[in-house]
Amino acid sequence: MLAGGTRAGEPGYPAAVPDFPPAFVWGVATAAHQVEGGNVNADWWAWEHQSGSGCVEPSGDACDSLHRWREDVDLVAQLGLNAYRFGVEWARVEPADGEWSLASLDHYRRICAACRARGIQPVVTLQHFTLPRWLAERGGWEAPDAAERFAAYAARVDAHLGDLVGRCCTVNEPNIASLMGYRLGLFPPGARDGPERQRAVNAATIRAHRAAVEALRAGRGRYPVGLTLAMAQLVAVEGGTAARDEARLLLEDEFLAATAGDDFVGVQCYTRLRFGPGGSLLPPADGVAVTQMGYEYWPQVVEHAVRRAANATGLPVVVTENGIATADDRQRIAYLAEALAGLARCVADGVDVRGYFVWSLLDNFEWTLGFAPTFGLVGVDRRTFERRPKPSAFWYGTVATTGRLPDQAGPGGRGGAATGEDAAASGSRDRDSPSAAPAG
Repeated sequence: MLAGGTRAGEPGYPAAVPDFPPAFVWGVATAAHQVEGGNVNADWWAWEHQSGSGCVEPSGDACDSLHRWREDVDLVAQLGLNAYRFGVEWARVEPADGEWSLASLDHYRRICAACRARGIQPVVTLQHFTLPRWLAERGGWEAPDAAERFAAYAARVDAHLGDLVGRCCTVNEPNIASLMGYRLGLFPPGARDGPERQRAVNAATIRAHRAAVEALRAGRGRYPVGLTLAMAQLVAVEGGTAARDEARLLLEDEFLAATAGDDFVGVQCYTRLRFGPGGSLLPPADGVAVTQMGYEYWPQVVEHAVRRAANATGLPVVVTENGIATADDRQRIAYLAEALAGLARCVADGVDVRGYFVWSLLDNFEWTLGFAPTFGLVGVDRRTFERRPKPSAFWYGTVATTGRLPDQAGPGGRGGAATGEDAAASGSRDRDSPSAAPAG
């Protein structure tokens, strides 16, 4: 029995047959701005405090992981996980154009070293939605030298800690950054323009990714490099095919094509999106549970997204984020069990899947929605910052340490194998649309 009171073979817990290979990477993920606190030199800090931004609250001290990172790494080790994905914050490392903070670089090197000392692979994300204010003031990703500046930053990080990095994600969900920031106006810079500008920003972030890959491969590190992409199960009801296809092109296909030459593709998936007549995004379907994010409860998305990414790119796949925002930890366990069942089917069919990361280690700052959505395997007291592991943390640790598939989904959700698009698209009701805010 683990410290959390779980037993292999109990309902909802690992059965006797291993379903994942011994070398499979089991991890959890966080992002710098969402957990560190006090990220005052980032564009997001300014955005949170800007009237009319739509942010319900600022990030403030977040989870105080800037100071409590050792507790976080210890939690990863105590759960028996072998990887920790965390962010290096560009706005800390380069708070002014060309001005490098050695103290910040040393800080992130200490995190990598602590991971290595505990047998944990450090998986570093170089850019997770936030940009340094100095770059944002010059146009952000639209600045003429944005790709060059990002590559210089990547090279500087590699020079300082590349010998310790286990895997590197260059840009986190660039498809979400372009959609939310340049088309929907919900992320900085708050633009509400058409698909042409969205496509231009897509191209700019792809250039930055490619420049960073080149810089990292020219450096000291010898670790796999790739980007992470937000994916969903995109389906069309009658009259929604054109809108679905445009969304698939702008949000997925342009980026999947841009991974050519990378070492892996990071897949980040949470739900299903249904497109209806006139291009409308439909509300959750009748009979499908809804999460705190307004998403459909749809763990089948993992199998769908992994197969699609593998087929489109030919690259090894790492699920760099998957999870659920819920106050019901039994539902979290059910969701993860169903998601992992789909992933196990991919493995059994020979899909090259290298790892899986739960979003998130901690309940943290969820961008425009503040601290209300709770994705974490570990709760965080908002006053004391005490970390409180939930039953799902120990459940996941058991799966990771045994490599065995839970024998059933358990209570709290619905699920099953990924279904065809026609069946998946059926049914709708007059409910609030899913939140446009992303997870992770």
